[in-house]
Amino acid sequence: MMNRPKDGGNLQVVAAEKPKHAAESNAIVEYTPPVYKEEEEDLEIKLRRIIDNVPVRVSNTSGSSAGSGSGDFHQYRQMRRKEQDRLARMDADYQIKKEVAEFNMRREERLKAAEERTAKKRAKRQKKRQRKKEKKIKVNSGAEEPQKEESSDDEGDSDIGEAEE
Repeated sequence: MMNRPKDGGNLQVVAAEKPKHAAESNAIVEYTPPVYKEEEEDLEIKLRRIIDNVPVRVSNTSGSSAGSGSGDFHQYRQMRRKEQDRLARMDADYQIKKEVAEFNMRREERLKAAEERTAKKRAKRQKKRQRKKEKKIKVNSGAEEPQKEESSDDEGDSDIGEAEE
């Protein structure tokens, strides 16, 4: 709704009524913070931290009445070289972090696989010991004549250095 004053002065604009639950402010449009996914939120937090902590520096600016001088090309070339060096360092850092992350991931997979193999072999050894004990108990109780020990299928798995129970 617009009202024009008769004296030709300023225009007066009346905003629509706001809902009662909105915070009391003079803003025409209420700000609602965007809803981010977890990855986007992490990036948003990092971006805010960078913006807050990194000072903005503008160097070698031309004056308002300046034209192109004889040194401007050299300044431009120097700024371009510095920016390219900065980007190259960022790329190198990213590659190093990526390689380290991949290495750690492969290392964890190898360690997990080795632990699984070790656990499987440990279980096999314990089963073998248990069978041996049960056989010994049967022989000692006189229930059966001692039989020849059958060859097992774990010829590659030996218990060298482990004490028998």
